[in-house]
Amino acid sequence: MAKKLTPKRILKIIGGIIIFFTLPTLLLFGFMYLKYNEDLPEGQQGAEADALATQMLQTLNEEAYINTDYLEWTFKGRHHYKWYKTDKTCEVSWDDFTVILDLKNHDNSKVFVAKQEYDGVEKHDYIHKAETYFNNDSFWLVAPYKSFEANVERRLVKTDANKNALLVTFTSGGTTPGDSYLWHLDDTGKPKSYQMWTSILPIDGLEATWDNWITTESGAQLPSFHKLLFLDLEMGDVKGLSFN
Repeated sequence: MAKKLTPKRILKIIGGIIIFFTLPTLLLFGFMYLKYNEDLPEGQQGAEADALATQMLQTLNEEAYINTDYLEWTFKGRHHYKWYKTDKTCEVSWDDFTVILDLKNHDNSKVFVAKQEYDGVEKHDYIHKAETYFNNDSFWLVAPYKSFEANVERRLVKTDANKNALLVTFTSGGTTPGDSYLWHLDDTGKPKSYQMWTSILPIDGLEATWDNWITTESGAQLPSFHKLLFLDLEMGDVKGLSFN
């Protein structure tokens, strides 16, 4: 005879189902945390850190990036960007939404839904979402070129392999100020990967590759692929143009 479903038994069944689905996830997170979590390394600010950052930018031909007027890419096949860098505007598209983002004053931005201009109550929510997407996804494209921005601290770090690495901390600005990134460079100074200490990631020190560098038509060197654990972060068909 089947047991009667009392409230106590129902709660027990529900609890069992929750444990069944959440326990493997918790165990996986615990394993990954123990394997990958690292404390933020200490480093020294000063001339040596600045010299390493300068070497990285010279290897990447920073001048070509500075003179690039237009950048285009697609992040993970979902977020599409046409960044008019000189004009400080960017067309951000996802699903049926397109936002013409004014990077100087986002209140001047325009929103389109299914190709029709939208001026409803959620307009600023869509602008904010586009701005958040842009801040994150453009960072995966141009992060090395931000190393000497006013809100950045640079430190020289010696790795366990006795290699020089560049620790970059963003003290303000962006979506998540306070984030730090440790750049690992090849012998020429070109980025190979970075480790991340960010407010959005639950594990500190996760490493992502910076791979498949291309030289765009403008001469700017940009990555087209990243690997973060088992995740592939593709940048799509990366383009860079100079209008002069």
